[in-house]
Amino acid sequence: MKTKHHREFLTRREVLRRGALGAAGLFAVTSLNAATTEKTPQQKAAEEKAARDSAAKAKAKDKKTQIKSVIQVFLWGGMSQNDTWDPKPGSGYDYMGDFDKAIPTNVDGLKLGALFPKLALQADKYSLIRSMTHGNNGHETAAYLMQTGHLPGGRLAYPSIGAIFTFFKKDQYKGLIPPYVVMLEAAGRFSEEGFLGPAYKPFATGGDPNAGRFEVQGIINRGIDDGRQRARRELADKNNVMGYGVADEPEMAAAEAARQRAYGLILGSGKEVFNLDNEPTALRDRYGRHTFGQECLAARRMVEAGVPYITISFPGGWDTHSNHFATMRNQCASLDQGLATLLADLKERGLLDSTLVWCTGEFGRTPKISWEPPWNGGRHHHGNVFTVLVAGGGFKGGRVVGASDDKGENVKERPVYPADLLGSFYLLAGIDATAKLPHPWGLDAYVLDTENEGMKAAGLLEEIM
Repeated sequence: MKTKHHREFLTRREVLRRGALGAAGLFAVTSLNAATTEKTPQQKAAEEKAARDSAAKAKAKDKKTQIKSVIQVFLWGGMSQNDTWDPKPGSGYDYMGDFDKAIPTNVDGLKLGALFPKLALQADKYSLIRSMTHGNNGHETAAYLMQTGHLPGGRLAYPSIGAIFTFFKKDQYKGLIPPYVVMLEAAGRFSEEGFLGPAYKPFATGGDPNAGRFEVQGIINRGIDDGRQRARRELADKNNVMGYGVADEPEMAAAEAARQRAYGLILGSGKEVFNLDNEPTALRDRYGRHTFGQECLAARRMVEAGVPYITISFPGGWDTHSNHFATMRNQCASLDQGLATLLADLKERGLLDSTLVWCTGEFGRTPKISWEPPWNGGRHHHGNVFTVLVAGGGFKGGRVVGASDDKGENVKERPVYPADLLGSFYLLAGIDATAKLPHPWGLDAYVLDTENEGMKAAGLLEEIM
């Protein structure tokens, strides 16, 4: 028979046992809850994007100046990232070929491919996004992605960033030059104006700014000098017995205003923007006496005239499936000289802070070289990862965003998608990326709409703002 004392002992021991089990149970439940509430990669990515977007908006709010003009240098065809702004000298001959050297820049730790000695001296003025990605390898569809921030193939033909910028800046710009200019011709292979219509179509200059006379189509007529053009205008005025302006007729007044504007463009200050003879010979030489260099100089003059959006389509293209190395030597020399001088010139004139310069193709090129026939040393389309250069407009210089892997084949860290890139531009320009656009059929259309389109985004470029 158990005594009272024995019963109490057992009771106390039972209490301790149960307490121990309770603590263990509590620990097990806590551990289980911690395991079940651990964030998924998608949740972590969403939180990182939200943090970047919030930080970017706060920084943009503190900026004293907004982007007033944009110069887009479009490398149609896609420039190789490995040979240029994301060199991989240790990846071997099959990946680097003859371009196995990287050179230092004026920013400690930042290196470029050896084909860019002049840009290396201006690295403090620009930043490189080495983790740009969209995974699209088609020229037209990748160009659409990079210039609209929307998925190709949808029922809406979205306008390019140039048309968007023009739409939102139209009330601020009163110059004679069209607000959206492309030199020398549009190369996006899609309708840049999209559903906004012909009023937002880029004005293509044609001609060659490196020629003796930059014959801009619609402004300078080949074979007709300014004196003859003025004589034609005077003759037309003399024969106009009906008159152009009638005070109480709005349509006639508008026609007369358009006429005066057109003549101001053809014979007045508008035409003079394209007259590169007004520039010192030494500066023209510094930009380079080749088409691209003089395009850059003309772009700077348009920035001074207040033109909102200027696209420079690099002559010749970068679609180097074959003859890659010879083409790169020629193309990169012009790109290096013209772009480096443009950045330095804008800085010297106090224009870089309010002017965004961005340079990229629609994608990059395959890191592994195709030595076999018929390519004989070529690189192919590569949308997995490539590099974008951004300068001015509120962006810091001398920085690198993201990274590709050891051979430049895929994103290693911090992916940047088209919506992240363009969204950052819009933010610094004071354009609401969620704003609704006027569609002629009344359909819902927005500047950017990544969530509804199911597009990837990793956050705005707050690291370099």
